Amino acid sequence: MDQFAENNDDNLESLEGSSNVVETQSTPSSPDSTSPSQPAGDSSPTLGPKPPKHGGKGLFKRVFGRVNIYVLCLVLIVIVALVVVAIAYLHSRDKAANTNISSQGLSQSTLNQLANGDVTVGGAKQTLNVQSNAVFGGQVLIRSNLEVAGKLQIGSSLSLAGITVSGTSAFDQVQVNKNLSVAGDTALQGQLTIQKGLNVNGGGTFNGAVSATTLTANSLQINGDLVLTHHITAGGATPGRSNGGALGSGGTVSVSGSDTSGSITVNTGSGTAAGCLVTVNFASKFNSTPHVVVTPIGSAAGGLGYYINRSTSNFSVCTTNTPPASSTFGFDYVAID
Repeated sequence: MDQFAENNDDNLESLEGSSNVVETQSTPSSPDSTSPSQPAGDSSPTLGPKPPKHGGKGLFKRVFGRVNIYVLCLVLIVIVALVVVAIAYLHSRDKAANTNISSQGLSQSTLNQLANGDVTVGGAKQTLNVQSNAVFGGQVLIRSNLEVAGKLQIGSSLSLAGITVSGTSAFDQVQVNKNLSVAGDTALQGQLTIQKGLNVNGGGTFNGAVSATTLTANSLQINGDLVLTHHITAGGATPGRSNGGALGSGGTVSVSGSDTSGSITVNTGSGTAAGCLVTVNFASKFNSTPHVVVTPIGSAAGGLGYYINRSTSNFSVCTTNTPPASSTFGFDYVAID
């Protein structure tokens, strides 16, 4: 088409060249006679009908120009989307076909083969369905996972390398040969018996009575009343003592018991005088000045005008009058912080 249009333009230029002369017929014209192909008053020569001109663009360019470029983009996107959907559908269908496990029954001949020797039944993608009860006389080895849809009942002992229980479990009797570690809270409904020691790093709360043959505590705090149905024995290290000047020459004194309670035995010598008989030095210093109660033993001690001096580290038993010489008497004491 482009070549044809170019040829027509060349022909027109050749016709209108200066070398070509167009002759016109001189015919008498009258005002009443006009040529149908030439209007009146027009003296230009008549060259005849001109051939139609075609534009310089080709057919493809003219069609392409009339189509919107955005429509082409939309069509291209739709085609790509259809291709992606088709590929995804085919891939999912192949995956479903690979994971589909077919079911196969167990015929009587296969059962006979199983009874006579080792037989491999089915493939990895097949399922063995046993509708009736099954009893295995020997060991059963499961190389992969075991899933039990119903209740699992084991008549003998169960040996496991590890067990993880996500729900609630009920055990009639559990024996742990090694350590038992419980990360969460533990609630015991029945009696707890511990054959060896119990080590509790945190606090303990007991709503009921606590019975113990021996209870050892570094510190014991009682918010309520303390009820003791037996004797109180105050243990601990025996405190030291220092002789006082009131003992006289050759006098001695001894202390037995602990910081909490004990007894003092006094043996006076000659040349006694008023003053302190003995100073008891506590084995462990009190946090504050303790309350010390001293009781005389015997009439000889009762006849003395005794008194005490006390501090956080010791206390002294003294007398306001002269104690009897070469005599033995004693005092009991109780010291409470």
